[in-house]
Amino acid sequence: MKKLALFGAAVALSGLTTGVQAADLPLAPEPVDYVRICDAYGTRFFYLPGTDTCLRVGGRIRVEYRFNNYGDGPNNWSDKAQTSTVFRSRGYIYLDSRTATEYGLLRTFTSIFHTSDSSAFGAVTPELEFSFVQFGGFTFGRTQSFWDYWTGYSWGAQVTSYSDTKSNVIAYTGTFGNGISASVSLENAASRQVQLISAGGNGYGGDKLPDAIANIRIEQGWGSAQLMGVLHHVRFADVAAEGKLGWAIGAGAQINVPFLGSKDKIAIQVAYSDGASRFPLDSWDSQITDAINIAGSTKTTKTWNIAGGWHHAFSDAWQANLEGGYHVADAATDAYDFSQWTATGNVAWTPVSGLVIGAEMQYRNVDYKAASGLADKGEIYTTFRVQRTF
Repeated sequence: MKKLALFGAAVALSGLTTGVQAADLPLAPEPVDYVRICDAYGTRFFYLPGTDTCLRVGGRIRVEYRFNNYGDGPNNWSDKAQTSTVFRSRGYIYLDSRTATEYGLLRTFTSIFHTSDSSAFGAVTPELEFSFVQFGGFTFGRTQSFWDYWTGYSWGAQVTSYSDTKSNVIAYTGTFGNGISASVSLENAASRQVQLISAGGNGYGGDKLPDAIANIRIEQGWGSAQLMGVLHHVRFADVAAEGKLGWAIGAGAQINVPFLGSKDKIAIQVAYSDGASRFPLDSWDSQITDAINIAGSTKTTKTWNIAGGWHHAFSDAWQANLEGGYHVADAATDAYDFSQWTATGNVAWTPVSGLVIGAEMQYRNVDYKAASGLADKGEIYTTFRVQRTF
């Protein structure tokens, strides 16, 4: 009986200990709502938890060392008041959201960057590059101008052979299959204005009408092409000067040329403008005008433009680009007539995905009419760049 009692006590104690240990064990964890990959719109998109919206977050760091014009004197090096070298650091943040709806894709895109230039004594300047909403074929907000097609192969773009302009827009794009689309857009006119010359006061008056732009585009396996046109309101600050309706037309193509290299392509673009000089080119010499009012009569400036480039890949890690353009401005007076041509070359090394290290040199020649009183000039610019995109 004594042994039986001891055995029963041991069994009871064992059960009590087991019960305490079981009570001390952690409870099963709650299910975690892990971030899900969204592969409907390409790589690096993920679903925002609890929604059907896909988001891509990215960024870029760009560091440049710029040598400003060191061509014909006077230049940035011979003039003590001018900045000769610039150290630049720039950081970008990208946010791209997409949601499938019964009306089509709903997309928003934001790109913000901050720039610190040595020429600004370390000041950091924020800028909104893009901020737009796309829905049902419509685009609202700040985006690339619907005029722009080929925006060049240059980097530093201290001078350009093309137009690369961001603008606030209201636009609609319709697609017709086979890679064919057409767009109409109303855009902020101030981003395309250049000089107006008048005896009663130079410059543009307050904006009254937006720029009206239309394009037709095709994108297929061989490359792409675009036809574009614009109407631009020329309105003087001088109330006595008559306004005009300026316009421009253009066409461009970018063609894949694999016989020169597996990733090679060439581009060509032509344009003509009448009272809308900044559409074919956004880096005219400062003599450029949209119109001149002489004795109460307004004469618009005509421009002829051709530009092109070649992108060549030596390998996956090495690439080079060449581009150039020729542009002529025919104003109402010889004092504002001139022609200019540009040439750019660069070489880039991509040792790892997303990292680019390279150098670029640019040349611009400006030939003025004698009536301007200005000496012809040749400008040279160099840019060294280190860029990481993620």
